[in-house]
Amino acid sequence: MSFEQSGMSRRALLAAAAVLPLSAVAGRAEASAGRAGAPTTAQAYYDRAAKVAGRDPILQNIVKALTPGVSVPSPKAPKPLRIFDNVAVVSTGFVSATALLTSKGVILIDALGSPAEAEEVIVPDLRAVGVDPAQIKYVVVAHGHSDHFGGAQYLADRYKARVMMTAADWDLLAADPQPDAPKRDLVITDGQRLTLGDMTVTLHRTPGHTPGNVSPIFPVRWKGRRHTAMLWGGTQPPAATADKRTYLASVLSFAAQMKRAGVDVELNNHGACDQGLVRMEELRNGPAKGANPFVIGSARAQRFMQVMELMMRGRIATDLEANKPTTRPAAMTLAPAHTCC
Repeated sequence: MSFEQSGMSRRALLAAAAVLPLSAVAGRAEASAGRAGAPTTAQAYYDRAAKVAGRDPILQNIVKALTPGVSVPSPKAPKPLRIFDNVAVVSTGFVSATALLTSKGVILIDALGSPAEAEEVIVPDLRAVGVDPAQIKYVVVAHGHSDHFGGAQYLADRYKARVMMTAADWDLLAADPQPDAPKRDLVITDGQRLTLGDMTVTLHRTPGHTPGNVSPIFPVRWKGRRHTAMLWGGTQPPAATADKRTYLASVLSFAAQMKRAGVDVELNNHGACDQGLVRMEELRNGPAKGANPFVIGSARAQRFMQVMELMMRGRIATDLEANKPTTRPAAMTLAPAHTCC
């Protein structure tokens, strides 16, 4: 393993993004609303998001997932599948774990909701697609909700996998101890690069869903062709208006990171939020012209983030229009673990 840090200029840029939600993002939203043709109400933002989404089912799905009052459904668990030559997905239907297959072992993004799900879903499902679970070297927990970390300690104990989470979300678990929470292990820093064998994953801190939410960018292969994937680490917005502004800043900064990296693949750890489970079945059944439905192209990936931005601006405007903007508590107010993405 190697942990490479990017240069100071990039760190400074992202540090500025961390401040953005509390001041500049709000100002930017207001300035944007003042321009001719720009949305001025929450509904106008939602309408603009729907217009950008058009008839694209992936974008339509993220509009729905970010609509106030919508909870993530729990569809039937799909059979495991290699969605790329070097990526496998195992899922309970409600939440998924993504295995990155390298020449020196497996990096697992998320660990489902419990030791039982690790034992009864992750282990046999990986074996079913030709992956040895004993080769799991790292478990990257995208955020500190139980449906993402629940099986991590089981994998650490059984296979000696190292568990990784941001300091903010390790602290979140320490402040509110939960059953099956993993023991504090490796700390993810913003922009950190995790290298295992022939793969390097860049871990971007995208706070909002939780204080330390992480969204990785990594290379994937499909029939020998290289693509670049992102996985948005936490979809459902938090309750507090100030924390929604933090989420918005993360959307803006991560979209810029995606553009720089040339991301053309969109993934989510809740496949009901982005048509991911449907796309798994399309791929399993043989996609049209052999195209991989997870390869959406760089322009479409940017539209996905634009839809998220518009929906989040709408959620902030909804709070303000209700004249009941929630105040930021000492600890970030979070959506309940089982109604979140």
